[in-house]
This record gives sequence, C-alpha cells and structure tokens, in this order.
Amino acid sequence: MQSIIDSITEWLKELLISGITSNLSGMFDTVNSKVGEIAGEVGKTPSAWNGGVFSMIQSLSDNVIIPIAGIILTFVMCYELIQMVIEKNNLHDIETFMFFKWIFKTFVAVLIITNTFNIIMGIFDMSQHVVSNAAGVIISDTNIDITTVIASMEERLKEMDLGPLLGLWLQSTLIGITMHALSICIFVIIYGRMIEIYLMTSMGAIPFATMVNREWGGMGQNYLRAMFALGFQAFLIMVCVGIYAVLVQSIAIDEDIIKAVWTCVGYTVLLCFSLFKTSSMAKSLFNAH
Repeated sequence: MQSIIDSITEWLKELLISGITSNLSGMFDTVNSKVGEIAGEVGKTPSAWNGGVFSMIQSLSDNVIIPIAGIILTFVMCYELIQMVIEKNNLHDIETFMFFKWIFKTFVAVLIITNTFNIIMGIFDMSQHVVSNAAGVIISDTNIDITTVIASMEERLKEMDLGPLLGLWLQSTLIGITMHALSICIFVIIYGRMIEIYLMTSMGAIPFATMVNREWGGMGQNYLRAMFALGFQAFLIMVCVGIYAVLVQSIAIDEDIIKAVWTCVGYTVLLCFSLFKTSSMAKSLFNAH
C-alpha cells in the first residue's frame, strides 16, 4: 500500500515539476516582446505608424473639419472686427491701421487652418527626433531571461515535498496569468496613445480657427499644448522603459528563482503604472487640460 502511495506521490511531484518549469519557461516571452516594441512604436510619427489610418484622418480633416473650421473662423473674425470697432469709441477714434491689422490676422488664421497637418506633423517630427536621440542613451536590454536557471532549478524541485511543489505551481500559474495581463496593459497604453493622437489630429483645424482672437484663443493654445504633451509623452515612456531595463537586469535570479520572478512581476507592474501616468504627467508639464 505504501509503495502505491509513494508511486502516486512521485508521479504528482513529476507532474508539478513539469508544470512549474513549463510555466516559467515561456512566462516572460510576451512581456519581453511588448516591452521591446515600445521604443520602436513611440518613436514613430502618426504618418509612419499607420499610413492607411493617417490618410483617412487627413482626408476627414480636409473634407469635413476644415469647412467647419472656416465657418468658425468667419464668426471669430467678425467678432474680432466688432471688438476692434468698439474699442475705438464706436468709430469716433478710427484708425486705418486697425483694418490692415484685422486683414493680417485673418490671413494668418487662414494660413494656420490650411496648414493644420503641417503644424501638427512638425510637432511630432520634433518629438520623434528627441525620442530617437534618447533611445541611444537610455534604452538597454529589457529581456528577462530565466532559461539558464530552470535546468539547475529542477534538481532543487525534486528534493521538495508535494505541498511546497503545489504552492510553487500555483504561484507560477498566477504569475503567468499576471504577465499576460500586463502585456495587454502595455499594448493598450502604447496603441491607445496613437489612437488619441489620430483623434486629436482629426479635429485640429477647429481649435486652430480660434487662435488669433484674445478671448477664444485659449482653445487653440490649449490644443497646441495638448499636442506637445502627446508628442513628448513618448520621451517619458522611453525614460520609464530605461528605468525598467536597469531594474530587471539587477535582479539576482540564481539565488531564489521564485522570489526573483515575483520581483520581475513587481517591476513590470510598476512599469505599467508608470506608463499610465505618463499621459497626465506630460499634460501637467505642458499645462494642458
């Protein structure tokens, strides 16, 4: 009877050891690939990230938003002219120069609206240049590699009892699920930022139509600040990945692999939290809301 129990126990131990090593072997593959993609994805301009989506957004802006912006601009400039007339004591202190000033402001406003995409792409070209320069300085190896440790770990696992092995298997399973969830979070953050850029870009002509007016100009100024924040959010993301790379490479995996794995999970959770914070941080730095 005892031999049967021993055989079952040995079979369960082998099953758990196989499950633990299997869970740990490919655990960080998805996260490694997602983290590795960050530098490449955030360093792309909207036109380079997806040409098809960019063309659609540009077409919508040219054919739908710019005509609306033209109507808004007409209203804003009429309001501007009325303000200028009232300020001059209802035409009693009229100056010819103020009409030239109004014509010049209208010309500048039309020029801004018709070059909306050039202005926005200029912002992202500048931020992409900053990101490219930063990539060579702060990005290092972000891969978490534990394959070399798993082979030596199997010998230690064989010496453990059934209960601790079951606990390790449950931990490794939970960690595997967590890492997949974190890889999804990284995907959502990076791709969500680009979608936000496209959405903001598609409506750019409308806030630009208000920029030349003192009372309405805050809308256009805040829009510009928001676009700068989105552009330079990429730099903050690169800094987060650089910090993460330094932290994961300092983990001593050989000593206690489960503790090291949990530490890696903690650093990855910290990375996701930091990536989520980059949006509000960038907007705060550029005073965008």
